[in-house]
Amino acid sequence: MKIVLDIDRLLAEGRITAEEYHRLSALAARETGSLAFNILVGFGVLATAGGALALRPSGTAAILLGLLLSAAGVYLSMNRAREWGLLGSMLLLVGSIIAAGGIVVETGGRAPGYLLVTLLYLVSSVLARSGLLAALAVGSLLLTVGTFCGYRDADLPFWVALPRPAVTVAVFSVLALGSYHLSRALPPDYRRLAIISARTSLFVVNVWFWIGSICGDSLSGASLSCRFDPDSRWIPDWVFAIGWAVGLLVTGVWAARANRRWVVNVLAVFGAIHFFTQYFARLHLSPASVLAGGILALGIALAIFRYNRAAMVADDAGLRQPDRRPGNRPSADA
Repeated sequence: MKIVLDIDRLLAEGRITAEEYHRLSALAARETGSLAFNILVGFGVLATAGGALALRPSGTAAILLGLLLSAAGVYLSMNRAREWGLLGSMLLLVGSIIAAGGIVVETGGRAPGYLLVTLLYLVSSVLARSGLLAALAVGSLLLTVGTFCGYRDADLPFWVALPRPAVTVAVFSVLALGSYHLSRALPPDYRRLAIISARTSLFVVNVWFWIGSICGDSLSGASLSCRFDPDSRWIPDWVFAIGWAVGLLVTGVWAARANRRWVVNVLAVFGAIHFFTQYFARLHLSPASVLAGGILALGIALAIFRYNRAAMVADDAGLRQPDRRPGNRPSADA
């Protein structure tokens, strides 16, 4: 466990002695030196690997190099965590990304490749306890969904398919709920990964709700178009708009009651995006509509600020409240 302390301030306030100050300073200097050494070695290894890959640029070489770096990172993280933990995390992160790129190239951007990349990121995130890799796993799953049932566009690269809004909202809503409930049964390190996965999924759900509220969804069309097509089993945009509003309201009420401030803030932002999307779509751009929209945006920002401040005050009050359980007497300072 890492704790951040301002030892200069603690010394000035008389809360630590000069001897403790010098002892903590020496420990911090040693940790700083170890951190710098890890970073320097990490950059050297990555530069060497990048140069080797540039000499033989191919998907197979990227996969082999990425797996080699990942294996080295896993070994260091599990067996030499104290001295080389940071270097191990760097190698595992970069190795996973390099291997993922090679897999996508070798599979031609098809669904099995993205599915392998998703599994690679998922396993790597657990081994490295990396929140970034957990978020990348969700992003890779999004591309997997796109290759199974997405829109192909000639203007997009061969490896990109835009997932359909209806399918994406359904899949990632389930993933967000599942990750959240799973987090409640996991140890703290892995609970954080599940929470990051749930938050990333929630973000994806809101983005694709927004796309659907603008363009609707065609369950049989080959490309995304915001024009109504009666022959393509069209889901109109207003269905997404209403569904998104209901989802924001229900989830926001739950998050406020459960004191999930991150969720409340994200939903407030997307609620504002939803409102202004529909607002300008109906009223169109004009000086009056822009002025009214700006005033409303300031009001929403003020409401979010006041909510966060009230929540922080409540948290501080809870921390200061003495423990009055049987057998625990409040201290004299309380």
